[in-house]
Amino acid sequence: MSVTGALYRKYRPQYFAEVKDQDHIVTVLEGAIKKGEIPHAMLFSGTRGTGKTTLARIFAKAIGTSDLDMYEIDAASNRGIDDVRELKEAVHTLPYESTHKVYIIDEVHMLTKEAFNALLKTLEEPPAHVVFILATTEEEKLLDTILSRCQVFRMHSPSRAVLAEFVTETAKKEGFKLNPDAADLIAIAADGSFRDALGVTQKVIMASGDKIGDADEVASIIGAPKVAIIQQLLEGLHTKNKAEALEAVSLAVEAGVDMKLFARVVLEHVRAVMLLRNLPARKEIILNAFGIDTQTKLETYASEVTPLNSHLLLQLIKAADLVSRSPIPQAPLEIVIIEVTG
Repeated sequence: MSVTGALYRKYRPQYFAEVKDQDHIVTVLEGAIKKGEIPHAMLFSGTRGTGKTTLARIFAKAIGTSDLDMYEIDAASNRGIDDVRELKEAVHTLPYESTHKVYIIDEVHMLTKEAFNALLKTLEEPPAHVVFILATTEEEKLLDTILSRCQVFRMHSPSRAVLAEFVTETAKKEGFKLNPDAADLIAIAADGSFRDALGVTQKVIMASGDKIGDADEVASIIGAPKVAIIQQLLEGLHTKNKAEALEAVSLAVEAGVDMKLFARVVLEHVRAVMLLRNLPARKEIILNAFGIDTQTKLETYASEVTPLNSHLLLQLIKAADLVSRSPIPQAPLEIVIIEVTG
């Protein structure tokens, strides 16, 4: 199966109505446009792949700015004082064919201190026809003097459920069906990024031999654990069978599974057991992301006395954080297993 072009470009939102999970920002921006109160400087802050520059482009288009009068600057590549001086001179020229010139400065936290200082005066008193939209993944690195001159909008990282729905819809548009547990696995791997979710989905569609993606197929493509390995680990933990649980980790290592992703997937399963026990009324929603076999097992665990509980969840959260820093990535998980199974 072939996929034409990058999915994240093909399905990038073009209008406010297509922007997902950022209603708290879209509502304010639409209101400002309706009232004719266009901010002269804004900052979009959020993790990678949440749509900062996409939203900036949509806003620019919504206020009538043409492509000729929209300028995108990558601060990681144009970070010096000379680059900002050129920008300061350019802002004074009138737009070619629009009411406003819009400057989108991505990764603005990468500017040098001297460049920041040179930008301050322009941000404070820009020409009436200029709008600055700054974007950053690291707001904490920005000077307070920059923040105070901008209206700051903080982007939500999309939830696992939002991402799973998003990739399911996108795959469908491409003539491909993602099973719920496969979509959920992609959502976990995307780690809060729409762009990464589409990147993984594209890999799955391109690598698949048919038009349906199941969890094991997705797992083999993205380096995630297969369902059987996760089920073996959960069963070992539930029954306190140390050897069975440790063997599951060994199998994952032998299969080349990404240990950080492995820890995340295990964490999500244990969390589901905890929620099933404490929120039975939301059973259908909690189980919706898992395959039928896994759903049955999770329900069984939740109905019995089990080490798959909130205490284990806390241990797994700590282990997941340690995995990427450990010289032996699987060691934090192995330690948790040994402690839990006695």
